[in-house]
Amino acid sequence: MTHPTQFRRDGHRPLLLDLFCCAGGAGTGYRRAGFDVVGVDIRPRTAYPFAFVQADALDFLADLIASGEIERFAFVHTSPPCQAGCALTVGTNRSRGWGGTHVDLVPPTRVLLEASGLPYVIEQPNGKAEIRKDLTLCGEQFKLGVIRHRNFELGRWTVTQPAHVPHRGRVRGWRHGEFFDGPYVAAYGNGGGKPTVPELQAALGIDWTDVREELTEAIPPAYAQWIGTQFLAQVRVGVAA
Repeated sequence: MTHPTQFRRDGHRPLLLDLFCCAGGAGTGYRRAGFDVVGVDIRPRTAYPFAFVQADALDFLADLIASGEIERFAFVHTSPPCQAGCALTVGTNRSRGWGGTHVDLVPPTRVLLEASGLPYVIEQPNGKAEIRKDLTLCGEQFKLGVIRHRNFELGRWTVTQPAHVPHRGRVRGWRHGEFFDGPYVAAYGNGGGKPTVPELQAALGIDWTDVREELTEAIPPAYAQWIGTQFLAQVRVGVAA
């Protein structure tokens, strides 16, 4: 199995596989940390700023493992769709009687990641998705204009949880008929005092897509940059797998 340090000795950046990549919020952060990035998503992502493959992410990963091509990669980041368990979907469906059925892709993702033999991340928002919360990051830790808590399960490597920085105020918007101002914007949905697209771009640190859906789904690049920097620092001292 190719070890991440071999990429560096050959004069190349280590290669990262960005599954369920959406528009590339995570991929951009990993690129800034020092990786080359290949993104995979089942939907066309014309704004994705790096090498991109339109495919079912789990089928693509399974094929890489079966062919041995997975050895080209040093690290895998995954953001499986979270509609099956996220608090927003569950609460909205219950209150509006939608009751839609969503498939939980986290378990099959984890099985394949373990089979890959590579260090990995599974990212999910707060809610009911069944992942270990080995790491939780918040926009305030990076002085962003969103709170956007995100949880990360880490496979084959670990990192110390940074301190959670107290929030400076409220998320701007309407709550139960009352408008609240604050230093953060609500990076989801429409209406209710939600931000404009330029406000979303500025708050998240994303300027290469102006598609609202992609922005509301995105991981701020600062999160992945921090994760990637921590991982590569461990590789340099021989700690990570």
